[in-house]
Amino acid sequence: MKRIASILITIILVISISGCEWASKQVTELKGDITGNEYNIDTFDNYGQLTLKTHGKKITVSPNIVRDRVYDTDNGWGYAQTESSVITITIDGKEMESCGDTCIFYDKKLTPDYDFTVESIDSDDNGNILNNTLFAKSVNKIKNVLGKSRVVVIKSQMGTPIYAFSGNSIYWEVDENLPKFTKLSVDGHPLYIHRANFQIIDTALIDNVE
Repeated sequence: MKRIASILITIILVISISGCEWASKQVTELKGDITGNEYNIDTFDNYGQLTLKTHGKKITVSPNIVRDRVYDTDNGWGYAQTESSVITITIDGKEMESCGDTCIFYDKKLTPDYDFTVESIDSDDNGNILNNTLFAKSVNKIKNVLGKSRVVVIKSQMGTPIYAFSGNSIYWEVDENLPKFTKLSVDGHPLYIHRANFQIIDTALIDNVE
């Protein structure tokens, strides 16, 4: 009996250690670095109001993993590791926790061609930025003066325009190592957005508006 008990204890310990290692591995896999030289980090609420400005060189983002009790029809009640909506942003060794806000991380070499946060904009156009006369004017100014071929408009989760960046080459990709992030590149300069909407538009599609 003692031998059986010893074997059972060993099995339980192995399972527990394996579970801890799995949880640690999950946290590691869900943690990502924002690469580049130096970043400005602007935080907005759902309505596009700027709430915080920070900057840093070494930036790491990781979600908070929580253990939820779940029910499975085959195995009954158990626990599962899930990703919390709270993220921890480490900026040059200092931490900031964020939940639900829109965060824009852009290379220090990038400057928004248009900052919608300093303008009074009527956003009753159901979030369609192309219906906004003020936006069309700014985009055409970018197109006509700078000769850029594309523009990316970043918007809050409620559809309010925040920033517009223009460039000859703009593309996007989903970064699997960063939770709820999209990585964009503007003429080779990285731009990361967290919990934000965006549109990439050929400036040739937008009519001149006087």
